[in-house]
Amino acid sequence: MLKELLKPEIKELIDKRSWNDLKNVLDTWPAPEVADLLLDIDKSDRVLLFRVLPRDLSADVFTFFDHDERDNLLREMTNQETRVLLSELDPDDRTELLAELPSKATRRMLNLLNPEDLKEARQLLGYPEDSIGRLMTPDFVAARPDWTVAKTLEQIRRFGKDSETINRIYIIDKSGKLLDDIMLRYIILSDADKTISELMDYNVVSVSAFDDQEEAVRSMERYDIGALPVVDSQEQLVGIVTFDDVIDVQAEEATEDFQKTSAINPVDQSYMSAGVFKLWWKRIPWLFVLLIANSITAGFMSNFEEALQAQLALIYFIPLLIGTAGNSGTQSATLVIRSIALGSLQLKDWWRVLKKELTVGLLLGIVLGMLTFLGGYVHKDGSVNLAIVISLSILVMILWANIIGSLLPLILEKLGLDPAVISSPFIATLIDVTGLLIYFNIAIWWFEI
Repeated sequence: MLKELLKPEIKELIDKRSWNDLKNVLDTWPAPEVADLLLDIDKSDRVLLFRVLPRDLSADVFTFFDHDERDNLLREMTNQETRVLLSELDPDDRTELLAELPSKATRRMLNLLNPEDLKEARQLLGYPEDSIGRLMTPDFVAARPDWTVAKTLEQIRRFGKDSETINRIYIIDKSGKLLDDIMLRYIILSDADKTISELMDYNVVSVSAFDDQEEAVRSMERYDIGALPVVDSQEQLVGIVTFDDVIDVQAEEATEDFQKTSAINPVDQSYMSAGVFKLWWKRIPWLFVLLIANSITAGFMSNFEEALQAQLALIYFIPLLIGTAGNSGTQSATLVIRSIALGSLQLKDWWRVLKKELTVGLLLGIVLGMLTFLGGYVHKDGSVNLAIVISLSILVMILWANIIGSLLPLILEKLGLDPAVISSPFIATLIDVTGLLIYFNIAIWWFEI
């Protein structure tokens, strides 16, 4: 990386306070490289170096910092420096910054904006949290259907410089209603006197400003499109959302789901910047719930003390049975939760899901049942009867685990809850409790205890 190759030279320029030379050197660097460099140097030097960056580069670099680094920089900057930075940020990046700051700091930032940017910021902040309206930018190029190609190209030259992207030109009527979008290359390659309406096919994919940001992710994945027009309740075009914004949302959602599947309440910052108390607070609730659930498991075992005394060998296979069933249930839950996230699975598909998981569970149970039958038979305290109990138990437990793992996420989704909360530890603990009931009841029935 550039910062690794040139770090000694950069450090020397910083020590000499050669800010103009630094400015000239860093002006040729990509914004992510500059951000990495700033994070590698002392905090005091970081602020000074950030101040000498060209305005457009400093705004780009700022978007690559995490929440804490942004806050630290803003605290060190004067009102004029902050005003310049805010004016250079893209509207969607500015909205993200304002939304994540404490209310007092947000009011200070709003007071520093010029009237036009202030109106824009208030409009974007007026949309619900995590909505596409917070993510979109109002900077786009629009045209009318009755315009000629020549007039449209003139519009692109005039406003395209400030647009987030000009790969697609959005066609609106006099009231601002979205009619279509046209790839720029089709306009460029058309005759100058041709009207835009002759290029339109009225086949446009759009999202609502009030939809959840994940809807933009799904739409871009489904239609393989790099920018989406955003409309209001009247179908009027109010902005666009682009791939670079959506990829950040996708990464955040993936991180959040990954944390939930490990029984951790989502941590909205990096691990290294999160404090010890915050990490404790995010982890303790689920661990407390799981502790209670595991104590129930211990209680169940004491209720089957008579069966355990009669067939002591039963206890040796408990970890094997509940561990295998828990893993199978987690596999089913993972597949279903991911399908729900991609929008390819809904509650109405529950019967198809159930049939599929029962079939898969039956096949898994038969194979694993044969293996455990052998294990139960050759065990030092084993017998044919013990082997039958173990093999039957694992078959039933896997079928039950697949039912829980596949249907519970669908039910939660229907109730408006996040299916990711059916985490691996939660599934495993639930199957521990119910699996022991299955195992001991089969043993009592077979051995007639």
